[in-house]
Amino acid sequence: MNYKVQHIHDFQYIEEGKGETLLLLHGLFGALSNWEHVVNHFLSRYRIIIPLIPIYDMPIKQANLAGLVAFTNAFIACKQLDRFTLVGNSLGGHIALLYALQQPTKVNNLVLVGSSGLYENNMGGAFIKRSNYNYISERVRYTFYDPAVVSTTYIDEVFNLVQDSQKLLRIIAIAKSAQRNNLAHQLPNIVNKTLLIWGLNDTITPPAVAYEFNRLLTNSQLRFIDQCCHAPMMETPPKFNALLEAFLQ
Repeated sequence: MNYKVQHIHDFQYIEEGKGETLLLLHGLFGALSNWEHVVNHFLSRYRIIIPLIPIYDMPIKQANLAGLVAFTNAFIACKQLDRFTLVGNSLGGHIALLYALQQPTKVNNLVLVGSSGLYENNMGGAFIKRSNYNYISERVRYTFYDPAVVSTTYIDEVFNLVQDSQKLLRIIAIAKSAQRNNLAHQLPNIVNKTLLIWGLNDTITPPAVAYEFNRLLTNSQLRFIDQCCHAPMMETPPKFNALLEAFLQ
């Protein structure tokens, strides 16, 4: 990704473009580069901000959803953001939902992409065989409809992450926190206009999860992308960007 990573206080982030703000949140094994195609498509008309969520480096006692939402709150306060569109993929969607429950007036629109918060089939089982490169590679590719989308570099990054025992502890703690934090009873309280973009072949948060989000979020609309799994903005960028653009307009 050829965009400059900026630093302010303890935050690292990408900021490009001018206009209404789109704040993008990546998932558990995500990175700033996950949103590259979104930045390329929208930067001429929108201000796009992507914080690097410190999943692997945050204090172990804060390695949970509450800690991640507190981080997001602090970043938004630092950047003095207000009335923005909040977009979250997977764990990032979960964080976005919790933030919207806490700060509903700051969020103009919500966009959830394969979000956790109701059910997710995460990579927890892979940690048992974390020293087996082929197994980790298989689990990473499992999250994409077309395994060819996954670069060897990305697989190497995930493999190296789970070899670091301290980072692994944080990953496991956050994954368990997400599984425990079921939002079914709170979702009807979210009245923000919401777009659900889902891969029709999602193996992590299957289509049934998307339908349940759509039912519980009273001001939501659901759009599926066929031949797509858990990261539509990476797997099918033109279709993802078209759906997001139509929603924003």
